Amino acid sequence: MLNPYRVVDLFAGCGGITEGFRRTGRYEAVAAVELDVAAASTYAENFGEDHMWQGSITDWLKGQSAPEADVVVGGPPCQGFSSLGAKRDDDPRNELWREYVRVLNLIKPKAFLIENVPQFLKSNQFAALEAETDGGILSDYALEKKLLVAADFGSAQVRRRAIVIGTHRDLVKPIEVPDGTVPARERKTVQMALLGVQKHVPVDRKTLPKTKVEHYGATVPGAFTGYEIHVTRHYEPLSLERFGYIGPGENRFKLPDRLKSPCWLKHTSGANDVMGRLRWDKPSVTIRTEFFKPEKGRYLHPSENRAITHREAALLQGFLDDFRWCGTKIQIARQIGNAVPVEFAEALGGHIAESLDDRL
Repeated sequence: MLNPYRVVDLFAGCGGITEGFRRTGRYEAVAAVELDVAAASTYAENFGEDHMWQGSITDWLKGQSAPEADVVVGGPPCQGFSSLGAKRDDDPRNELWREYVRVLNLIKPKAFLIENVPQFLKSNQFAALEAETDGGILSDYALEKKLLVAADFGSAQVRRRAIVIGTHRDLVKPIEVPDGTVPARERKTVQMALLGVQKHVPVDRKTLPKTKVEHYGATVPGAFTGYEIHVTRHYEPLSLERFGYIGPGENRFKLPDRLKSPCWLKHTSGANDVMGRLRWDKPSVTIRTEFFKPEKGRYLHPSENRAITHREAALLQGFLDDFRWCGTKIQIARQIGNAVPVEFAEALGGHIAESLDDRL
């Protein structure tokens, strides 16, 4: 039996990458970093509390020895690169990749993985990252990059992500970013991901249980299983009437004018996912942090007149029902939407492990 590779997860969130790497059976999580206490608590409930640094990455390893690790993974915050809303190249969150690089220089892993939005590869920050491999503090590493779609790797979600893999030059041959192996006709569908999930959610099931847990000096709601986050929300009669007009794969354009908001009447093209309904026979769109709001994207349930629940969103992200969640409904939604799809992470983790096997 092969020894596990030691992995460090930076900007870990609830642990989507760690969960995917764990499922390969090839990794041992030795350290993780997450600022948000609710997300760090979710991580702790699923992977253990002792190796998580709950706090800013800027404070981690200051005056401390770095853990020994073979692989470092993480997705620095991407809000400044995202195509949603205003893109700001001067967004201070964009500079957190430098903290990722600082940690790489301290740990000196055999390989590292960066996951981010597609726009990251065209940013000034990525250009600066590449420059660090040419005589800078990452000169011992070679980079490979590619845009990938999570559905091509077993996820029930068409989520496009930039993937960067760095390989220490001592390993001679860089690890390439893999191509997907799942043909379009065999992609995992919404129906496959939600198999066995109760379609009808009682209208009075809107709140989470009252339980609390303590982690890192804070008391947060939780920990909840997938079954316990299968909750809906209150909808006004106008919203329910709108939902009734929208069939699978359709969106706001199917509404009669009397049910359209003023801004929808003015904009007769674009924003095709707004008030859109998922289809059972297709993968879902990208699960974002406000999936519980149909006006934010194609998040209507394929057959019910409601948005998908937190449980359904988590399953579409690849988390199983025994994964334990901490936080309020909004905090958990943020954790789910920010996570890397688990099957996607599992495929990448397996590829990196097999590639290291061949080089060591």
